[in-house]
Amino acid sequence: MKRLITVCCICLGLALANSPAWAQTEQHDHAGKGAIKAGTVNFETSCNPAVKADFNLAVAELHSFWFPEARSIFESVLKRDPTCAIAYWGIGLTYWGNPFAGQRSPQTIALGKAALDKGLATGTPTAREKGFLTAVAGLFSSADVTTQRARVVAYEGATELVASQNLTDMEARIFWALAIAQTALPTDKTFAQNLRAAEILEPLYKKNPNHPGLAHYIIHSYDVPALAAKALPAARAYADIAPSVPHALHMPSHTFTRVGAWKESVATNIKSAAEAEKTGGYSEGMHAMDYETYAYLQMGMDKEAKAVLDHAMVVGAAAAGTAPVPGATGSNTFAFAAIPARYAMERGQWADAMMLKPTPAPNTPYTEAITHFARAVGAARAGKPAEAAADIARLAAIRDREIEMKDAYWTEQVDIQRRVAEAWVMYAQGQKAEGIAALTAAADAEDKTDKSAVTPGPLAPARELLGFMLLEANRPKEALVAFEAVAKKEPNRFLALYGAGQAAEATKQKSKAKAYYKQIVEICEDAGTERPELQYARKAAR
Repeated sequence: MKRLITVCCICLGLALANSPAWAQTEQHDHAGKGAIKAGTVNFETSCNPAVKADFNLAVAELHSFWFPEARSIFESVLKRDPTCAIAYWGIGLTYWGNPFAGQRSPQTIALGKAALDKGLATGTPTAREKGFLTAVAGLFSSADVTTQRARVVAYEGATELVASQNLTDMEARIFWALAIAQTALPTDKTFAQNLRAAEILEPLYKKNPNHPGLAHYIIHSYDVPALAAKALPAARAYADIAPSVPHALHMPSHTFTRVGAWKESVATNIKSAAEAEKTGGYSEGMHAMDYETYAYLQMGMDKEAKAVLDHAMVVGAAAAGTAPVPGATGSNTFAFAAIPARYAMERGQWADAMMLKPTPAPNTPYTEAITHFARAVGAARAGKPAEAAADIARLAAIRDREIEMKDAYWTEQVDIQRRVAEAWVMYAQGQKAEGIAALTAAADAEDKTDKSAVTPGPLAPARELLGFMLLEANRPKEALVAFEAVAKKEPNRFLALYGAGQAAEATKQKSKAKAYYKQIVEICEDAGTERPELQYARKAAR
């Protein structure tokens, strides 16, 4: 399980692999750069047959969200066939990037629009190809973030039209299903769009088990607690479909996290981070390490989590341009803030949490909020609630900035963090009833939404924090209800199970408490003895 890589090794790896990765729908070696597997894709075009293999390669990488590499290949296709208009469709999608990400910047919109304008003015694309181009052009039709949701919904309709006009075109149906999944709202607990997308993808996947997009988008379609188990077959297959693509190696851990399969999550994220670092994809590597850290902490493997944390801080600083690692690009401000915050909060090290150093992130202020949230809760729980004031004020300012940016999702998430922190300050200052009421309301608000794909889970679920507050207030019966609700939504989560065990003990439910402690011991079979809660669980489970 050891995976810490030294900076010297990173530099050596970059020196050996400092070039675009060329994958193929089969095992493909381009210019002697090595065989890379990305799955099987057959995207029909009217372009010169000589570029067919590379075009399919680019689409395969696009399906696995390997955007810079896919763009490089689409651009090489255009050099060999300047009339290949549909290549600009692919370039446009590489600029749009992860469809489940947040707001697109004006710069991103400008780049994508330029690509699509060229595509629509190039050569003589078929009606099908023009449909693809026109659909993606709609995504880049405005830089006004207030219209982004409307553009995404319109894109779904445009892809549906392409699919309906080309009934035997599997790729058209796949991109339509992805567009459907992209429109799913975190507040929709019927999961109508998720299920609609999966209904298209599942039959295709059974017939085409080596297609990277089918496995990938099934995982995304089911990436909610109530549906996650349905994605396990695709999740366990995807890494083998495209074993050379970092995101394909990471993506199964979305499902593994939802079902609490921590060992599988660690294993696939170790591979993902290592593969990402080979090509300088440090943002993807950091994302994998955030999920990896989260999984280690749920298994009580704190030493291993610390090793990932140390490595991630080196990589994150390099990607941000503050450390000398050649070729490092793509800073991941979310993971850079989340990994150390998780390491402190999951272990209940509140003094450490309040000492975390925030990093300003003007383009993604919600990532800065991570640190202020950890600091504020840390101060309150360390018995120094007055020291949380500045961080709570900063959370309010970040929330207001998110409002200005018209980013509704992260506005709500940051405000929930602010409310949780305020509740703990109230409680720590002796306003216990008020603190419990405030935290209950924050937990209710969090339950109505869902986590972003950028994170394996909240830094600390609000309802789990409520459980610990209720325990401290000598209200164990209510605490048990809170912990069990978290354990149901987020299976095998260490603190939810430990809290449930403590609450069950306090309510004289010895057999239930012992069952929770046994579950912890089983999950943490490879852990050391450094965590006191685990030591207690091991004794109580006997």
